[in-house]
Amino acid sequence: MWNRKIWLAPILLATLAGCVGAPPAPVQQAPPPVIAEPTQPDQIILEEALKGRTLSNGEVAELSDRLLCDGNTCLNDEKTMARLEILLLKALKSPDKSHRAALLQNLGVIHYHQGQFKKARQELQNSNELNPRDARTHFYLARLFAQQGEVYQRQGKQKLSRQQFKRASIEMDMARKLAPGNPTYKQDLQTLSQSGLRR
Repeated sequence: MWNRKIWLAPILLATLAGCVGAPPAPVQQAPPPVIAEPTQPDQIILEEALKGRTLSNGEVAELSDRLLCDGNTCLNDEKTMARLEILLLKALKSPDKSHRAALLQNLGVIHYHQGQFKKARQELQNSNELNPRDARTHFYLARLFAQQGEVYQRQGKQKLSRQQFKRASIEMDMARKLAPGNPTYKQDLQTLSQSGLRR
């Protein structure tokens, strides 16, 4: 029996030494949670919508608002503008008449940037009739009136030019009143009309 105790002692000591002197096993941390993107890139959503993905009129309005925001490179991308125009026209034909003012406004913005000023003016005026409290609609109407004022001025039609600039001034004042913190709406009319003519 004594031999047996001698034989177990080294095993017991080795076990105790392993528990006391060995470095602790690393604690397994849970992997970080996978955070899904809140939305897909707008270009992909646009592409999928044209291939049959169903979007509500509200979703089309929000998508087009994001793609057409000032400073977005999409404003200079003819392919994106053409695709977005198709999507907006499709949404406007749907029986759902909600968000119609926003859809018309965004279609007007597209046509403005494409140089289709007559179409743009009509769509923006229709949007304004549905929602007269949208600063962006007034801003683009101001740009259109100022641009037309410049055209009349070059043609020597001073009375018509003054009328257009007066309308532009009224629209710009309304945009400033509705969104006083927006620096874009603080431009003067001459800068506004010249930026319209370059497009």
